[in-house]
Amino acid sequence: MSSIRTRYRTLEFGHTDIHVRTLRDNQQFSDDDDVALNLGISSATWPLFGVIWPAGEILAHLMFTHDIEGLRILEVGCGIGLASLVLNHRHADITATDYHPEAEGFLEKNSRLNDDPDIPFIRTGWEDDISALGQFDLIIGSDILYERPHVKQLSEFIEQHAKPHCEVILVDPGRGHHAAFSKKMVILGYTHSQSRPENTDYLEKAFKGQVLRYARH
Repeated sequence: MSSIRTRYRTLEFGHTDIHVRTLRDNQQFSDDDDVALNLGISSATWPLFGVIWPAGEILAHLMFTHDIEGLRILEVGCGIGLASLVLNHRHADITATDYHPEAEGFLEKNSRLNDDPDIPFIRTGWEDDISALGQFDLIIGSDILYERPHVKQLSEFIEQHAKPHCEVILVDPGRGHHAAFSKKMVILGYTHSQSRPENTDYLEKAFKGQVLRYARH
């Protein structure tokens, strides 16, 4: 892998510190063997997985206080996986997935930075035929309704991996696709609610998106 610049950050969750190695910025790129290119990931979108986005920070803070007792949890489109790192530090049963081929390596290094065990990870796309993941009680994600086709792909991926009783929590910055996604989820038998995130003083700018919650019982 050719040289990329990284940075280290420590994020505070109450009295808990989570240490994270990320790309220095969203201008970094390295794909010497065209692994990402062959997956359809362009040089422009390559670095998006490797930085912390506001929606990801909000999801991580939600997961710091969420009741995790007895839950099998899946983070979809995890990117740098901040929410997964928080849950892992809390000893949750967390599995992470992302389409990007470099996401797993960063997740492993960041787990070790926090003296935590490795997080189970599977590189998969939402249209891939992956059944080994199994089913989950809670499915989470942040800023993953990026394009219109993701509405159908993500809802079907969730349906494949959701237990009959399942909760889904997504933090959406407002890219214009969550209404169509919510309609799909209602058809699949979920109730739906949305709200503004509270207490986001840790963000540099005001967050204009929503926390989307879906539940099927």
